[in-house]
Amino acid sequence: MEYYDQLPNLIRLELVQKKEEGSDVTEFESKVANLPADELKQQQLYDELQALPVAHDFPFAEPSDLAGIRNLRPEGPRKITRDWPEERWKDKFYGAWLGRCAGCALGKPLEYEPFVAGAGGNPGWKNIMLWFQGADAWPIRDYTPGRSRAEELGLRLQPWGSEPSYRENIRYMETDDDLRYTIIGLIMLERKGLNWSTPDIGKLWHEYLDCGEVFTAERQAYVNFHRLFDPAGDIGEEQWQAAKDKVRMHLNPYREWIGAMIRADGWAYGAAGNPELAAELAWRDASFSHVKNGIYGEMFAAAMISAAFVTDDIDEAVEIGLSEIPGTSRLAADVRAAIEIARSSTSQEELVGRIWDRFNHYHWVHTNNNAALVAAALIYARGDFEKAITTAVLGGWDTDCNGATAGSVMGAMLGASRLPQRWTGRFHDTLYAGIKGFNPIAISECANRSYNVFRNIGAQG
Repeated sequence: MEYYDQLPNLIRLELVQKKEEGSDVTEFESKVANLPADELKQQQLYDELQALPVAHDFPFAEPSDLAGIRNLRPEGPRKITRDWPEERWKDKFYGAWLGRCAGCALGKPLEYEPFVAGAGGNPGWKNIMLWFQGADAWPIRDYTPGRSRAEELGLRLQPWGSEPSYRENIRYMETDDDLRYTIIGLIMLERKGLNWSTPDIGKLWHEYLDCGEVFTAERQAYVNFHRLFDPAGDIGEEQWQAAKDKVRMHLNPYREWIGAMIRADGWAYGAAGNPELAAELAWRDASFSHVKNGIYGEMFAAAMISAAFVTDDIDEAVEIGLSEIPGTSRLAADVRAAIEIARSSTSQEELVGRIWDRFNHYHWVHTNNNAALVAAALIYARGDFEKAITTAVLGGWDTDCNGATAGSVMGAMLGASRLPQRWTGRFHDTLYAGIKGFNPIAISECANRSYNVFRNIGAQG
């Protein structure tokens, strides 16, 4: 069982991470540029770098503990009760699952370097536009075409098996980590309700996910957890508190990347209409592998999706998402900047271009730029499902994750009955999740099980 990357690369990424967290890394820049060949010296350098404190003049306050986060969050409706008939609730749960599948499937073939990070002198979003134009499929009104004249420019779709999500091929929702984590959340809530804690996440991952199915921060935490604990054994609270930073921090410069944010949906569905609870469950989950803005990303998404079940106002849903994270954080500042861009943009291309220019200093799988893009896409779309997912995917960066989150929000808000059939009917109500018991499974069954969890938890009670 190996770490996600080699130590020299982890050190380089740690330098960036510490700088983003507000540490003064000046004295380490030359050391990292001229790494010693000796691995023990490299590890010592990494440890020294990671131990750097946040500079006293850093303008953000970013705790990772739940109490600290709640002390810095804005006012917000912590719970919104709706006395809706079962049929309407179930339609919304089915819509959330279908919406997540649709956004993920649209973005999945595009999760490849030219589109997520840019290439050929173009930003990623421009290459996505070129791909659809080259397939005579612009503006985006359907899934990603498998072929395009843009291939003559050197562009290629993601080569690792995304063909089942091509426009020409799609017959079901194929496996993806954006769906596997949603199922993990469902399984946890079915088994334990609200009676679980952060180390239970590591145990459940080891039960259902292979090491090769988890990436970046999740891979580091998975491996660290495995080396410290017996995943099948009991883990006491004192044990966990003593070891948690070794799990989520050791050789993990990805701890503010998007991996936690894509795990939000299962918790949000179980806590529909209860954004405070959704955010708390997301915090428990994210704290296994992430800190600070990595945690906030999952809390923001969970609260926003939870709110989408009970409001028809997308601005309100996004604001409720922000009300569960520190207003003093980089993520809150970035999302608010993105909202202003969305409100003043007059076209989809203008919007994604401005978002790219404003936030592309982050790695393409960082939490902050992707969360900003999702929020901007939702605000810009003004309740239009297709416009929301296509804008989120067109923006580049983590295309499948962003499409999935935007789709989940809009699906929960609109319900399955109001989603365009050309986006949802292509799945034939079938998901191949790659997880035992869910391969295949009816998407409607997943939705019904999420609804039952919601009722059993009593999120509306």
